[in-house]
Amino acid sequence: MRASKTTISLAPQSSFRNASGMPVLIAGPCSAESEKQVLETAQLLSKMQNVNIFKAGIWKSRTRPNSFEGVGNVGLPWLQIVKQQTGLRLAVDVSNAQQAEEALKNGIDILCLNGRVTVNPYAVQEIADVLRGTATPVLVTNPVYPDLGLWVGAFERLQQAGLTDLGALHRGFTGEDKELLYRNQPKWEAMLQLRNELPELPILCDASHIAGKRSLLYPVGQRALDLGVDGLLLETHISPATALSSQQQQLMPQELAVLIGALKTRVKLSETTELVDHLDALRQEVETLDKQLTELLLHRSTVANQMSSFGLGSASPADQLRKKQDQITGLLGHTGQPYTSITGSEPTSAVA
Repeated sequence: MRASKTTISLAPQSSFRNASGMPVLIAGPCSAESEKQVLETAQLLSKMQNVNIFKAGIWKSRTRPNSFEGVGNVGLPWLQIVKQQTGLRLAVDVSNAQQAEEALKNGIDILCLNGRVTVNPYAVQEIADVLRGTATPVLVTNPVYPDLGLWVGAFERLQQAGLTDLGALHRGFTGEDKELLYRNQPKWEAMLQLRNELPELPILCDASHIAGKRSLLYPVGQRALDLGVDGLLLETHISPATALSSQQQQLMPQELAVLIGALKTRVKLSETTELVDHLDALRQEVETLDKQLTELLLHRSTVANQMSSFGLGSASPADQLRKKQDQITGLLGHTGQPYTSITGSEPTSAVA
């Protein structure tokens, strides 16, 4: 039975859509590593008129232990200093209700639910309960695997908690086809499906996590803007080479300014753009082949089932041969015809 559909009512003034039509730009380091690193980065970003929101990772959700999992609560006062000195709005990822509570206590303006949270309705509900009664803006990242129902369901839970300043963040999807160069496969069609389901919802693109490397940031960002996203998330670090996470996809603030200028003027980087177009075409071809292979396997299963109805299938060739001989022997027993086994053995008596 299909769950009833919730109509999403959004705040008239969104944190994730500019009235001017210019893209919302969220920037900051993948991880907050020190007060100095965070503050220096934010001060440079505050000089860029286009950057609206400063985002830094405080808690880092990791698949396996013994990886850098963020500085934790100790980094929240650093962000308060950023807000006091630059006036930038603050955003952080949260993975559970406790982190949401700590973020609110420390004056974080915007909470982002990462893809590992979006796949867990219980975690989404617990965070929604913490935010109930507030006007906190929430940005919901796509699930780590394509599932429109989970993505929409997260918005429905937040809506039922009274939250209306909502936005979606398209970060791409994990997959096995890493040879196609992206860190996360973009699967733009999933983003477009969400737009079709919730047409009024602002959608932003995390170009950094899709690209996975600096050389792909421009074509990925430009593709997202061409598809009509309301903004971009771009990671920046004062020293990407020494970053504790995602070194390859972070830009220095000065480089970020150049990238933003290129995106505004739609500079054509022909070789890189053609590469991305080619990669997208290859990915679509792989998906088509996967579908065809699935259909062939299903057809094979159907044929195998039909064979098994005749006593064939998983039996060994010798067993299959004996079964057919017994069937023929039985038939000849009714006709009175003699029968000699095709294996050269003595004829089997048809009558006991």
